[in-house]
Parts: sequence; C-alpha cells; structure tokens
Amino acid sequence: MLSVLRHRTYRRLFGAQVVALVGTGLATVALGLLAYDIAGSRAGSVLGTALAMKMVAYAGIAPLVGALADRLPRRALMVGSDLLRGAVALALPFVNQVWQVYVLIFVLQAASAAFTPTFQAVVPELLPRERDYTRALSLSRLAYDLESLFSPALAAALLTVVGYDRLFLGTVAGFLASAVLVASAAVPRPAPAPRAAGGVYAKATAGGRLFLRVPRLRALLCLNLAVAAASAMVTVNTVVYVRSELSRGAGDVALALGAYGAGSMAVALALPRMLDRISDRTVMTGGAVALPVLFAALAALTSFTGGGWRWPALLAAWALFGAACSLVLTPTGRVLRRSAPPGELGRLFAAQFSLSHVCWLLTYPLAGWLGATAGLVTAAVTLGAVAAVAAGAAARLWPAAETAAETEAEGEGEEHVHTGLEPGHPHLAGASRTAGGFRHRHCPAHDALHPAPAGG
Repeated sequence: MLSVLRHRTYRRLFGAQVVALVGTGLATVALGLLAYDIAGSRAGSVLGTALAMKMVAYAGIAPLVGALADRLPRRALMVGSDLLRGAVALALPFVNQVWQVYVLIFVLQAASAAFTPTFQAVVPELLPRERDYTRALSLSRLAYDLESLFSPALAAALLTVVGYDRLFLGTVAGFLASAVLVASAAVPRPAPAPRAAGGVYAKATAGGRLFLRVPRLRALLCLNLAVAAASAMVTVNTVVYVRSELSRGAGDVALALGAYGAGSMAVALALPRMLDRISDRTVMTGGAVALPVLFAALAALTSFTGGGWRWPALLAAWALFGAACSLVLTPTGRVLRRSAPPGELGRLFAAQFSLSHVCWLLTYPLAGWLGATAGLVTAAVTLGAVAAVAAGAAARLWPAAETAAETEAEGEGEEHVHTGLEPGHPHLAGASRTAGGFRHRHCPAHDALHPAPAGG
C-alpha cells in the first residue's frame, strides 16, 4: 500500500491531508470545550447546531466549487482553503458569543468543502493506474481512521500542560503545514470539461444530474444513505450506550469509538488485494447488506439488561460497523472515476461530497432524536430499516451486468471507440488502440463515458 508514496506529488498531497486532519481533530476537542465555556449546559445544543451547519456548508458549497473549479488553479484553490481555515482557527479562541461560533464554523467548513473534493479529483489524475489509485484510496481511509484515534489522544496529552485555547494553535499549524505541502506540489491542471448550457447553475448541478442518470451512481446514493445511518448511530449514541446503558467511564467512550475505527482500518488494509479479485459492486453492496444485520444484533444487545458480556459485545459490534462502512466507502473513488471522463471528475467528486453529507444531515438528527425520545432499541430498529431499504435499492439499481463490463474486455454488447480518455483510464483495460482512440466491447453501460446507448 505504501508504494504509492514513492510518487513525489502524491506524497506531498497525502502529507497535507494528514496534517490537516490532525489539526481538525484538535479543533474538534477544543471546540467542545469552548462551547462549554460559552454556553455551559447548553453546550450540546451549540455543538449540534454547529454540526448541522457543517453539513449545510458541505452540501451547498461543494457543488459551487465544482462548477468553478475549471476556472481556478487547483493548487491555489487548495492553498487558499487551507489559509482560510487557519485564519478561522486562529480567531476561534477570541469569540465569546454563540453566534460568532456559528459564523466561524460555517466559514471553516465552507473552506473544507472547497479543499476536499478538489483534492479527491486530483488524486486519480496523479495515479492513473487502477492498482495505484486503489491503494491511495485505502491509504486515505486509513488516515481518517488513524486521525480519529490519534487526535483525541494528542489533545488529551496537550491539555495536561496547556489550556484548551492553545489547541487551536495546533489546528493553525496543521493547516499552514498543509498549505506549504500543497504549494510545493506539482498539481496537474484539470482536463478540459465539456461546456454546460446555463452557466454556473448548470455546472453546479451537472454532477448531481449525472448521479441521477447513471445507474451505478444512483446505487451509490443509496449506499451513502446506508453508511450514514450506521455512522450516525455510532457517532451520536456511543456516549449514551457507554455512560447510560453500560454505566462505564468517560475513557471507555473513546475506546468504543476506537473499536469502530479499528474495524474500518482492518478493512482498508485488506481491500487493495481484495479489489484485485472482487468487483466494486460485490464489495460495496456486501458491506451495505451487512449493516441491517448488524443493526438487528445491536437492537437485540440493547434489549438485554445486565451481564458483563455486553461491553465486549458492544466493542465487537462497533468494530463490525466500522468494517462494513469501510467496505462501502473505500472503493467509492473507483466508482466515480469509472463513471466520467477526466474533465467531469471535479464536478462528480463535488457532487458525491455534497450528496453524502446530505445523507448525514438526515441521519444525525434522526439518531439523536430517536435515541433521546424513543429509546436506543427504537433508534437501532429504525436506522436499521433505513439501511436495509437503502442496501436493497442499491443492489437493485446497480446492474450486475456492469461487473462484467468493469473486468472484462470482451463480451456481449456493441463494439465502440473511446476518443476522449487518456491511456491508463480504468475503463480502457483490455481495449485495443486505434487511429482514433481505443476500441473495445462490453456489456451495455449508460454513463458519462457512454452518453448514448449506441456507443461511446
């Protein structure tokens, strides 16, 4: 997996992602303490509103950035986003009103909504070989999971010697280091994107319209919802399970969240070899189908009272939730890359970023409200039903015939020539070069690579 770090530009961009993640993790801890200082017992409400504003910023800003990305230098866009995030982090310790927290958090997350999809769209261009790109996706997933374990531990260690407001300086340092690494990287220019009638609005909605038009991307929307149901249950209700249901200490909350991250990391490490032999569809739908089964087990676990076995059972359940979510999330970039030519990737990644966070915007409050008012069993059953419906819809919407189209150069279907794809694009595996492009045949596919049923 680490072999992709030999690529100099990718190594610098990955380093930028890691240090920015650590900075964000420190800010998460510091923000909770800041909210408590300002709002006291209302700190939970402040953080909940800030989380909702984060999702709104992600859902609204990312498509606009995708629409304008072909007009802006991508390196400058990412560096500017990092500098803006650093400036916000520097200002946060000086706020003393709740509304000021909301404004700064919205600006911070808007900058993140500009940085992340741009970064995600650059990576497949840097690593055109499918094998390398798969390993980069697993490495990125691993970075997110390690950050969820490392940042709270680092914050706890720092808080023994400095006040929480100094943690924001660590956040500033992370974003500045990220900006320096991005500025030193040779980021490629985006491929020319086809003109979209209607200006900025048409460009901003182009990725979303592609999601609705392409069967595998419609399935990906459903997979996003299944994962959002699971991650919301873990993120929102872990503290309730550990402190109220099991009467354990605050330190065990971090241990439970660590179990979720450990399950995700284990799958991220195993997936590169797995995806060499098994199709994306099989892996991703398999992970989604496992989620309602895990929700059913969680509901059964929650309905029991007493017994020392419940704590290790919860850790095992959280680890399995993390593993199932990672099966869905890690290959997502491969699916997006196969669904559009290079010039459309920026808009497609922006649409995925936005639409996936819309799913979380729905499931986070649902998990919290149901857990608080109807109980954890009801929350597990309801979110499990959401995951089951979403997983079933994904399996139905994603044609099984596309598995053959992804892995075979020959088969049923009309022979056709691709003229706009670069050598090494994963869709061209097994295609023969011709004077006008690359010729192959495969099972019918209707996406941005094949805009009409008759050809490509």
